[in-house]
Amino acid sequence: MSVLRKALAPDAGAIGQWAVACLKQEVATYPKPGLVSPVDQGSHRDMDAAMMNRSAEALRPFLTQMADAGAAGAGMDRLRAIGIAAEAAMLVATGGVNTHRGAIFGMGLFCAAVGFRQAYGLHDSLGSLVARRWGEAIVGGPVALHSHGRQVARSHGAGGARAEAAAGFPSLYTLAMPALREGRRLRPGDPNAAQVHACMMLIAAVEDTNLLYRGGAAGLAFAQSSARGFLAAGGAGADDWLARAEQVHRDFVARNLSPGGCADLLAMALFVEGVEG
Repeated sequence: MSVLRKALAPDAGAIGQWAVACLKQEVATYPKPGLVSPVDQGSHRDMDAAMMNRSAEALRPFLTQMADAGAAGAGMDRLRAIGIAAEAAMLVATGGVNTHRGAIFGMGLFCAAVGFRQAYGLHDSLGSLVARRWGEAIVGGPVALHSHGRQVARSHGAGGARAEAAAGFPSLYTLAMPALREGRRLRPGDPNAAQVHACMMLIAAVEDTNLLYRGGAAGLAFAQSSARGFLAAGGAGADDWLARAEQVHRDFVARNLSPGGCADLLAMALFVEGVEG
């Protein structure tokens, strides 16, 4: 059953609370190649799990505002203003470290979509609502000229988070959510294993701009090949899945690779599952 559907009409506060819970669930997942977890910092010297969780909590009121704004029929300008305020709060909570910029964008859109869907009694998928309601404005809106994603877009022609969102998050619906279900089938009763399985599926197929920024085309190719090797060996269903995943994690850290976009998609997939069932 959908987590949020247990209440017939969850309010914006419940939507924001669920979004924060999913961000924390992503942080808790281990091993995610190159990414922060309670076990270690991955490829990040400037953040740890405690900081990530503190950052997620700082975003709660803004994700709640996103849900309220969606319910009120707000356009992208209003959502963008909330996102800018959320980013400022994140930087205060982390002492200037960018822990969740990508998640503010993607998770914020999903919170707004839930609010919009409930207010108008719709049954469309959240991704399709994001694409229809805000897709044009996402593509045509202002761009942070000096962001890592923008640099990668100029250098490698990668679409990044904006293109993913404007298209209705196809990677989430065609990769992450099916992989979560497959991971649970392969290893029943172990949600962590299913989340690692989904993370690997995303890394194997998504052109993550964080990987391109840190490692260039060669880094992205290495990351995708490593994740595909894990999946080809049985993924979470292999007897030695944990040891294999830990080795991929160590390999990413040695190369300073971190698939932050895939981490965001994992958190968002958990959120969408809880809403759509």
